[in-house]
Amino acid sequence: MGAKGEETRARLVAGTRNLIEAQGYFGTGLNQIVSESGAPRGSLYFHFPEGKDQLVAAAILQAGQEIEELLKSLAREGADVATIIGHLTELFTARLEASDYTKGCPIATVGLEVAGSNEALRRICAEVYSGWQQVITERLTAQGFGPAEAEITSGQTLSLLEGAVLLARVRRSRRPLDDARHAVGRLLEAEA
Repeated sequence: MGAKGEETRARLVAGTRNLIEAQGYFGTGLNQIVSESGAPRGSLYFHFPEGKDQLVAAAILQAGQEIEELLKSLAREGADVATIIGHLTELFTARLEASDYTKGCPIATVGLEVAGSNEALRRICAEVYSGWQQVITERLTAQGFGPAEAEITSGQTLSLLEGAVLLARVRRSRRPLDDARHAVGRLLEAEA
């Protein structure tokens, strides 16, 4: 595929990411994606012959990999989990505030929608979250947590953060994320 084809594919994925995070899977139509991306309609099926699910999967994977790379980068720099979660909390908060609380976590909206109705996309969302949790688990282990304790604590940490994103969107307030950040700090202190 040439540079123009790669650019068109990238625009389709970016447009999809933007729409599904704010509107969800069911609230986003292919016509909206074509309009948002500025790509010709025919290129959608050229690049994503399996249709909307293939395009949404690519968008979720790309967004998830970006967050996972951020977490890994912070871990490589030696940041502890409290610092890593602080960065992630600030990222999600900035996204919420910039979008007037329509966006936050790039996976959550679709994940909630498809968990009971679309097994393929549910699995992709689960893989993304597992990747994030694995980075946190590894960092906790490096901080002296036992393997089982690190796994449980990383799950609790991710659950606090994702729940806070939902509450922040519903309440249109950053407070739930600030509270979650504080709760993660206390959880890590209690477990240490």
